[in-house]
Amino acid sequence: MGIKWRSWTVPVVAPALLTTGCVGTQGTPAEPTGTSSATAARPVARVCAGPADGPAKAPAGAVTVDPDVVGDLAAKTRSSGPNTTFWLRPGTHRLTPDRYSQVVPKKGNSYLGAPGAVLDGRKTNQYAFGGAASDVTIRHLTVQRFVAPHDEGVVNHDSADGWLIEHTRIQHNSGAGLMAGDRQRVRANCLRGNGQYGMNAYKAEGRIRGLVVEGNEIVGNNTDDWERRRPGCGCTAGVKFWAVDGADVRGNWVHDNRGTGLWADTNNNDFRIEDNLLEANDGAALIYETSYNAVIRKNTIRRNNWVEGRKHAERGDTFPYATVYLSESGGEPRIRARTDKIEIYRNVLEDNWSGITLWENADRFCNSPANTSSGHCTLLVPDPERCAQPAIATAPLYADCRWKTQRVEVHGNRFALDKSVVGCTEKCDRMAVLANYGTYPNWSPYHGARISRAITHEQRNRWYDNVYLGPWEFVAHDPSRVLYFGQWQGTPYQQDTGSTLDTRAGG
Repeated sequence: MGIKWRSWTVPVVAPALLTTGCVGTQGTPAEPTGTSSATAARPVARVCAGPADGPAKAPAGAVTVDPDVVGDLAAKTRSSGPNTTFWLRPGTHRLTPDRYSQVVPKKGNSYLGAPGAVLDGRKTNQYAFGGAASDVTIRHLTVQRFVAPHDEGVVNHDSADGWLIEHTRIQHNSGAGLMAGDRQRVRANCLRGNGQYGMNAYKAEGRIRGLVVEGNEIVGNNTDDWERRRPGCGCTAGVKFWAVDGADVRGNWVHDNRGTGLWADTNNNDFRIEDNLLEANDGAALIYETSYNAVIRKNTIRRNNWVEGRKHAERGDTFPYATVYLSESGGEPRIRARTDKIEIYRNVLEDNWSGITLWENADRFCNSPANTSSGHCTLLVPDPERCAQPAIATAPLYADCRWKTQRVEVHGNRFALDKSVVGCTEKCDRMAVLANYGTYPNWSPYHGARISRAITHEQRNRWYDNVYLGPWEFVAHDPSRVLYFGQWQGTPYQQDTGSTLDTRAGG
């Protein structure tokens, strides 16, 4: 299915801003009802409609780059020293026609685009900006039509540290539009229509620390539909995060991506995901997988997961595919972060395919063959070497060699569902905490319902003080246990204390 340009529906507000929240008929945020403390997110920028123009004249001391000279930008970068500012004149700038031709900045370089400045890869060059230099700045530039290979990126190809990318369009490239390094700041950019990711926050060695993703429009990415080409690859999203320790993701408009909007996958920690508008993504708005310690708050999340949720339902799949999906992720006090739990609060979720699912795969643990996400154990705690088979089968190691969905609190949110809007009759109305029946491998200590009991009753996963509007159902322990609200609140589950449910359609 193609990018859903037809579904770009936004409120009628000031041109530079998109007001988030439950939208009323006049394009103004509707007030949440009931007792929940959920609030609409703050305004986020509609960057792709027109990012701020760069300087019309070259700043004092800047090196001017001529679009009529092929390769001028790369050549002048090579001949200039560190901390040089380059001003790209209006027009289309090109690299020499070799696929490896690219700009390799020096430490502290800045690249400023004049109004109308474009760096065009012409479907020939793989990378726009690469190399290991730190503290590079790119502003007011359009970077387009580069053909990075799968899992590689166009801007900051080598994940150098300390880059600042602002007011820039990175669009219509293959691979990832942008990679990330330590202390990278990505602000007020348009990441649009890239073949795999808008941004791939991945570093080949070590972890990324101190990442800021703020005020960007991240739209229509994964145009090459990699999950179809490589089923189950987990290699797409508007933004994908790998082993990021400390990230602030705020004020972004993440919409109409093919697949997941934001996906944190494998050993991420200390995330704050707040004040974002996540809407009309084909898959989940947010996945937090095999990761730790996060605050997810004050986001508006609407009309997500319609394509992928419906696809699974039509196949007869009973798993509660959700719009916010936590998979083997939880709070972990032994890992330093700004919180020691995962807290999901004061969000507004409206007319998505299902709500929040907390999941833990009983067969996925350190050094298990079922852990297909990596070729080795990637647990942050404890020492992974102590979790090798067969020692794992004895206490106390068996209790601590897992990515646990634990210490998750879901509270003060507003969940509204109108099935006539979503276009569904069943399986789109689920809130869930569950695991599978452990069976694999034959030496696993997690056979049977041990993990289902743990995630449901023992790992401090709690819903409370939420407002539900619409015909919600609840799944606990395993996919077969579908509960009404009273059962969900009653013994033995005792969830959603202080919450209310109005079964009339939400909106």
